[in-house]
Amino acid sequence: MSYQFITSAKLPTRHGEFDIHIFENDEGQEHVMLTVGLPVVDQTDIADSLRAPDALLEQQDATLAERPVPLIRIHSECLTGDAFSSLKCDCGPQLNTAMQAIQETGCGAILYLRQEGRGIGLTNKIRAYALQDQGHDTLDANLMLGLPADARIYDMCGAMLAHVGVDAVRLITNNPNKVAYLTEHGIDVVERVPLLVGVNDMNAEYLATKRDRMGHLLDTDFNTSLHLNK
Repeated sequence: MSYQFITSAKLPTRHGEFDIHIFENDEGQEHVMLTVGLPVVDQTDIADSLRAPDALLEQQDATLAERPVPLIRIHSECLTGDAFSSLKCDCGPQLNTAMQAIQETGCGAILYLRQEGRGIGLTNKIRAYALQDQGHDTLDANLMLGLPADARIYDMCGAMLAHVGVDAVRLITNNPNKVAYLTEHGIDVVERVPLLVGVNDMNAEYLATKRDRMGHLLDTDFNTSLHLNK
């Protein structure tokens, strides 16, 4: 599946101002990238570099070399957590903490991927919530509905990062699958930055399931929140 850039604008937020970029795939699904300190790679310069590669590529390489390795968060959409402040997950606090950290760092991006409920969609996510209310964990709830434990894909990330000339990242994640995907597709993950925020009595078992059954790299003690290691 291919992805193309559609448009961008300034986005002031309570964390600071971001540039917001919209991408769309072949099926019309939209994904969002918020950036700070990452100018768009000029497509004209790319075309010109084919005609005069040495001088322009050296200039571009020098510019990129002066830029710090950006802080990147790949965040899948979570309406209940991001918009409604649900306590059943840690998604909202993760998003807000990452946005604040990127603003403080001055160079980075949020890749906000439109794949609700680990890719199963909002309706099925709420069906899974109902099963969780009956005592099933987040993984078993998906499987009981005949759905995969995690249906997310990350093939849009390469095109989004290429748009701002990023091929090396400091990745904010507890999920080793994200590190593996970027590495396998030519993105150098120079550092994995752990993130454990928003822990509460309502989501402790959810986090334990991610750690124990889904391989997420989480601290064994949820009583002490490990905040973003900047």
